[in-house]
Amino acid sequence: MSVEIVQRNLLNILEAVAEAVAASSATKRCRFVAVGKTKPADLIEACYSQGQRHFGENYVQELEEKSATLAEKCADIRWHFIGQVQSNKIGKICSSPGIWCIETVENEKHARLFDKEWSKHGATSSPLRVLVQVNTSGEENKGGIAVGEAPKLAEFIQTNCQNLKFDGFMTIGSFDHSHTDGRNPDFDNLFRVREQWATMTGEPADSVELSMGMSDDFLQAIQQGATSVRVGSKLFGARVYKNK
Repeated sequence: MSVEIVQRNLLNILEAVAEAVAASSATKRCRFVAVGKTKPADLIEACYSQGQRHFGENYVQELEEKSATLAEKCADIRWHFIGQVQSNKIGKICSSPGIWCIETVENEKHARLFDKEWSKHGATSSPLRVLVQVNTSGEENKGGIAVGEAPKLAEFIQTNCQNLKFDGFMTIGSFDHSHTDGRNPDFDNLFRVREQWATMTGEPADSVELSMGMSDDFLQAIQQGATSVRVGSKLFGARVYKNK
């Protein structure tokens, strides 16, 4: 897909997000995270030149390569890691230039490891933002902590990880729920998780993020309270995978 088309897509999506927020009774804000999975760095740079700052990557190797390539050209880029976390890759994630948020923390072990690694790589500037990934659909093949355990993990991070900033909850809903009309039960579940956390801690629910919604369902997610959506194919076109 050409630079011009991607830039046009970006403006259209940002306009759609703004309109959806204005029409939503469940959220007053929504960040747009552009997901560049399998896409080249020049398309990331093209979006950056239009004012986009938040970008997501699923794979550690792509995050490393793109963040290094764009470190000087895109000095205030904010990278979100949105892939499955592997313990032996946490150091590489934390050393990637411009890393800003980890959206897929699902257990105490990974929280502790990110806390430890960030103390080496970036804690002198500011804490590393992390989201607790929640398996809202209960599917065995989905990452994330169980709905009932998510508020406890969030509280653990707040209490025990001084180099991390708990910033909210994230989910990847089921495919079926993302392609049906009406309310998405996965989004309702994540909204309730945040309410439970707020009750547990006494903090305002809307003080932290709800990252939910992707290319096929981000507008519905905003209707149901999303404060951050992750969109890739609708912006950059279909993903292109190398032949294995």
